[in-house]
Amino acid sequence: MTLDETPPAATSKITLFVCGDVMTGRGIDQILAQPSDPAIHERSMLSAVGYVDIAEQKSGRIPRAVEPAYIWGDALDELQRVQPEARIINLETAVTRSDDWIGKGINYRMNPANVACLSAARIDCCALANNHVLDWGAAGLRETLDTLHAAGLKTAGAGKTRSEAEAPAELAVGGGRRILVFSLGAESSGVPPQWAATDRRPGVNFLADLSEQTVARISGRVRAIKQPGDIAVASLHWGSNWGYEIALDEAHFAHQLIERAGIDLVHGHSSHHAKAIEVFQGKLILYGCGDFINDYEGIAGYEAFRGDIGLMYFPTLEAATGRLLGLELVATQIMRFRVQRAVDADARWLCSMLDREGGRFGTSTELMPASRIALRWTAQLADVRVPHI
Repeated sequence: MTLDETPPAATSKITLFVCGDVMTGRGIDQILAQPSDPAIHERSMLSAVGYVDIAEQKSGRIPRAVEPAYIWGDALDELQRVQPEARIINLETAVTRSDDWIGKGINYRMNPANVACLSAARIDCCALANNHVLDWGAAGLRETLDTLHAAGLKTAGAGKTRSEAEAPAELAVGGGRRILVFSLGAESSGVPPQWAATDRRPGVNFLADLSEQTVARISGRVRAIKQPGDIAVASLHWGSNWGYEIALDEAHFAHQLIERAGIDLVHGHSSHHAKAIEVFQGKLILYGCGDFINDYEGIAGYEAFRGDIGLMYFPTLEAATGRLLGLELVATQIMRFRVQRAVDADARWLCSMLDREGGRFGTSTELMPASRIALRWTAQLADVRVPHI
């Protein structure tokens, strides 16, 4: 049986939902029931309402004071259909009323009173090691953590101390099994080094480099916690916003997380568009999941990358080993600040891009009905040397 063939029915398996950046601040926050003060501190925009105006110029009237579930749109139907055992997102906004904004050009925040928009999709875990969680200072981070935890959401990658930031989120999935989510943020994605959590300072789980020493440190943390039957996810905010390039050191780092650290799924994000997918030694590597929810609708620039098109990722893993049994993707598009199922032409475009970028890794796609996409792959048991393209 090859790696992409259907396993025997008796095989115990776990299906997850993961996606890229979920940014519910700024313009998105303004259409929710209890928006923040719209004042922002950008060179070309002084009010978050301006981003709603831009989107409306492109797509038409967007309702205000929407229900919490509004922004998820068609994604809720797909989640209901698949019924994943765990739902993991990269939450790329602070959830705070803090006015202690950091002068970094772009700052995202959502009013804590709107946190139900995350609960509406029954999100289990928010990865927070990214370049926006501290946009409103240490006070904003503390309130973000307190708000998410009070809403029943697990977090990883940020904390009030280094030990909290480095600790994984532990998600129980039945049968005594756990999903362990380790979240790390790299400077290459815009995470300032000074945001690294210390014993006395809140911050993020900072990924200082991709060296062998870093792999060894991560391996020590994972193996100290991971037990037989656990699935370990490394949620990495890394790389630039635009471009399909995957550097040799990035591919090698992902491979080493699997080989040495016991990671079963590499969940990469930061790029505003989807990137290549690899299956290495039977384990899934998502180099960049792209944006999933944001307020960028109508903003010009980088149209060739089709950042308006997103993906829902539904990997099914062998419960005992974390080996990938199958990956279903659902093509989506943001329209009026709401996720909708992508049209067939856009789903075909995504397949073409994924085939082109994944070809060097031995992955390809098959377009299914309803803008659903199946991943196909060939076995790769060696650390493939991927050229920097």
